[in-house]
Amino acid sequence: MPSNISNESAFASKSVIVAPLVLLSVVDHYNRVAKDTKKRCVGVILGDNSPNSNQIRVSNSFAIPFEEDDKNPNVWFLDHNYIESMNDMFKKINAKEKLIGWYHSGPKLRKNDLKINDLFKKYTPNPLLLIVDVKPNNEFGGLPTDSYIAIEEIKDDGSSSEKTFVHIPSIIEAEEAEEIGVEHLLRDIRDQAAGNLSLKITNQLQSLNGLNKRLKNILNYLNKVINKELPINHVILGKLQDIFNLLPNLINPADLNPQSSSIDNDITNSITKLNLNSNPLLNSSPDLNNAFTVKTNDQLMLIYISSLVRAIISFHDLIDNKIENKKLSLKEKTTDDTDNDSNNTSDENSKEKDDNSLKKDDKLKK
Repeated sequence: MPSNISNESAFASKSVIVAPLVLLSVVDHYNRVAKDTKKRCVGVILGDNSPNSNQIRVSNSFAIPFEEDDKNPNVWFLDHNYIESMNDMFKKINAKEKLIGWYHSGPKLRKNDLKINDLFKKYTPNPLLLIVDVKPNNEFGGLPTDSYIAIEEIKDDGSSSEKTFVHIPSIIEAEEAEEIGVEHLLRDIRDQAAGNLSLKITNQLQSLNGLNKRLKNILNYLNKVINKELPINHVILGKLQDIFNLLPNLINPADLNPQSSSIDNDITNSITKLNLNSNPLLNSSPDLNNAFTVKTNDQLMLIYISSLVRAIISFHDLIDNKIENKKLSLKEKTTDDTDNDSNNTSDENSKEKDDNSLKKDDKLKK
């Protein structure tokens, strides 16, 4: 199976920011058109995708008429005139929002998405595909959005190139005005009787369930690659290797260096025995215990150093503040002394004037 070379690196640094208003519009569109059916809703997304920025902002959207055949995915209908007329009207409202792509309710990619994406190249050079999962129970417990951009995939064996979608990370970010509206909506959805602890536990449970399902997907993918049901993708394998590198090292150093001194082995064995005696639950996996201990110590060392740096900076700020206050107090004292000297001088001058005037009056009287 030939390996593939693509221009995925051109979009590696890109990220998509989706406004909550877009999600609400897509859900409303789905409930009006395709609820309780196998159909999907399709629409246009508006925003800013300037090439000089690494962020693609999706700020608005509108629904469009769309029909497709369930049996034959190559048969579908899209109203071009409606897209052009709606785009012209949105330009009059806000000229900064440009047509940057399209969305559908997925929840996954479909066979005719590339053809629909080619149609939108009439309006923008690199249309963005935003898939929004409108189901209330998300499969992985994560974000309900997935973003894709179509690229030309060139094979290194010299065969003809193929078009494919490249996944781009997406986040949901709201402006201040939108945050207020979202908070009001969440008040109606959330259980007011539930406390903060129950909400945190529920979020943690959903995150763990999503992580478990994603790990199962990774396992299924690797099994299919081993069984040669899927071709080897070095980009995916490289990212999986990065994930595995974040895991703690479970290999015993004594196993890697069998010629190590007996003293080191005795020390390692004694430490292991102490750990096992203190916690009998770890008897089954001492290497795992040591690995997690080393990882935890490394993280605590970073926290300790950060705390020391923060404390030293705080002491420096305190000393600088005291020096500044002392300078200000000396300056104010010097100013007060100068004012007192000037007042005394003026009093003496006025007294001399009064004495001179009295002498003149006495002379006149004589």
